[in-house]
Amino acid sequence: MAWSLIHAGWMHYLLAIVNAHDWTMLYVTTFSTEIFSLLNSIIYFHKAVQELQRAHKALSFAAFLYAVIGAIGTMLVAIFLSTAERWKPLFHKYIRMGLVEYAAAISIIVFIGIPHVGELAKLDRQTLQVSDNAFHPSDPKRSRFLVEFWHLPVSWVFAAILPGFIISVLFFFDHEVSSIICTIGRYGTKKPGGFAWDIVLLGTTTALCGILGIPPANGLLPQAPLHSESLMHDEQDEIAIGSEEGEKIELRPVRRVYEQRWSAFLHAGAILVFISPPLQHVLGLTPTSVLAGLFMYMGEQSLSVNPILNRVFYLLTPPSELPDLPETVKSYRSVHAYTVTQIIATVIVFIVTLTKGAPAFPLIIIACVPARLLIMNRLWRRSTLRYVDAWACRDGTPEDDEDQAGSASNFSLQEPVKEGEGNDVETINV
Repeated sequence: MAWSLIHAGWMHYLLAIVNAHDWTMLYVTTFSTEIFSLLNSIIYFHKAVQELQRAHKALSFAAFLYAVIGAIGTMLVAIFLSTAERWKPLFHKYIRMGLVEYAAAISIIVFIGIPHVGELAKLDRQTLQVSDNAFHPSDPKRSRFLVEFWHLPVSWVFAAILPGFIISVLFFFDHEVSSIICTIGRYGTKKPGGFAWDIVLLGTTTALCGILGIPPANGLLPQAPLHSESLMHDEQDEIAIGSEEGEKIELRPVRRVYEQRWSAFLHAGAILVFISPPLQHVLGLTPTSVLAGLFMYMGEQSLSVNPILNRVFYLLTPPSELPDLPETVKSYRSVHAYTVTQIIATVIVFIVTLTKGAPAFPLIIIACVPARLLIMNRLWRRSTLRYVDAWACRDGTPEDDEDQAGSASNFSLQEPVKEGEGNDVETINV
């Protein structure tokens, strides 16, 4: 594993040097990003179920029932607090903002403390496993973090290139799509993402994790979209409106992400603090049911902002109650077919993650990109694809680009005729 992560590290550097983002992610559409986001939501809920299954095996029936209550309660309280911005005029504005931004943290602290109150304190509970000796490997067979990777036969060093490549593909696509999702149009971000520098940092931490013999820092469950949601706030934008009296400037409220570096830095700092004594012991007081509730909350938050959810509701809505479509889109049948295709693709990828072929699942998601550009435009009308899909990293849709390319081609074919006509006119004028 150490050499696999070391190989993944230099492969990340190579991706950053050649600026792989510009010749890979610029062809990604929301078809693929929505599938990836839905997959993350499903994985969150699946992880929550797994935690409760472990609790069912390890705890008494009464303790297991409370574990279910604690998990659902953690999720519901966090969801309730995340709506605090709409509680106006209750509480001061900054109190409401604090409740929204720290909804999950407040809910977790509450449900860590509840099991220690009253008769609940008598119930057995399952808590997070932490090391008795901080900054020490949890594996009793290891006495130090540093892995002696130089003692591996040369043949195995080269054999580790293949898993290193798979890890690189997974991390690159995971990070890039997560960055795209957390900076798409609805967040109104102004500062561009530093994709190449992010990949360099990710490659460095991945290689270091391999040398130290700890799991790599990046996982399958990106939290960037949830972070962006917590930083949403209202701003006043100046909009120019033309009229007979002249151009007027109006202030209109818009929702944007508060762009800064402090929250990510504080998150990383808090992780470092809580793996240090004595706070690691405090972390060990967290019931696994609370962790399950956090997973459910993260899944719900990710799912609630996924456009697939609204289109699933359209599937269950009577045709007479559906909103009007653009004139170019004839019916909802093609929209429903597009939605069902996304759901089926997500389910297939999720099933793969449960098998031994799980490391290859990013390749399936990547395959959705050429499938969308080369196959789906033959199965769906261009007007429908314009309505449901778009480029993820730039404005417009693949269909718009094709139309522009066709117009340019037609113009170039007609250009010599126009130039000839122009020359004749100029000769006559002379």
